[in-house]
Amino acid sequence: SGLIASNMGFKLNYPLAATGAGSNSGTNVIALPFNRQTGIDTANALIGDIGLANVQNVQQFLEATDGYAIYTGRKGSPDPDFPLEPGVGYFIKMSAPVDYIAVGSHDPSLSVSLEAAGAGSASGTNFFALPYHTTATTANDLILDIGLANVQNVQQFLEATDGFAIYTGRKGSPDPDFNLVPGEAYFVKMSTTVSYTPSHF
Repeated sequence: SGLIASNMGFKLNYPLAATGAGSNSGTNVIALPFNRQTGIDTANALIGDIGLANVQNVQQFLEATDGYAIYTGRKGSPDPDFPLEPGVGYFIKMSAPVDYIAVGSHDPSLSVSLEAAGAGSASGTNFFALPYHTTATTANDLILDIGLANVQNVQQFLEATDGFAIYTGRKGSPDPDFNLVPGEAYFVKMSTTVSYTPSHF
C-alpha cells in the first residue's frame, strides 16, 4: 500500500483482496481516516465507492454482543445500512480484488472510547482504526501508548487463514510483536475503559 500524507490530509492506496493468493475468504480489514472524504458516511456509500460488483459485504463489529452487523448493499436485503464511525475498523469481504484509494484527514481533537467488559461491551474487545500517521509502529507501541495496565491484547486479522495474531505485550509471552500497517484496523481488548487520543506525527 502507498500512503501520501500532507498537513491537510491523506491518500492511501490500500489493497483489498478477493479469495485467492494471500486471502482465504476475501475478507479484509480496513481503517478509514477519522475525517473521511465527503459522502463516505455509511456502509452503502463505502460499497459504492469501492464498486458494488467488487464487494460482497461490509461488516461492523458489535461490542455489546461480540457479533457483527453485515450489510451487502443489495436491494431487497434485510440487512440495514449503518453509519461509519471515526476510529472504528470494518471488515470488507471482496468478490474481486481492488486497490482502494482511501482519502481523508485526521481529527486530532477526537478521543476514541476503548471499552472494557461491562455496560456496552461484552468482552472488552474494540475494533480500532488507527490514524495513518500514528507514532505507533508495532502492536507493542500501541499498547504502551494506550497504557499497558489498560490493555489485555492487540489482535491482527490474518487474511491468509481468517485467524488472528494476538500480542499481549507481557514479558515471557510466546506471542511475537507485529508491525502496524496504515489502513489496517486492529482488535484491542481492554482491561480498563480508556478515552484514547492516539499519538501521531
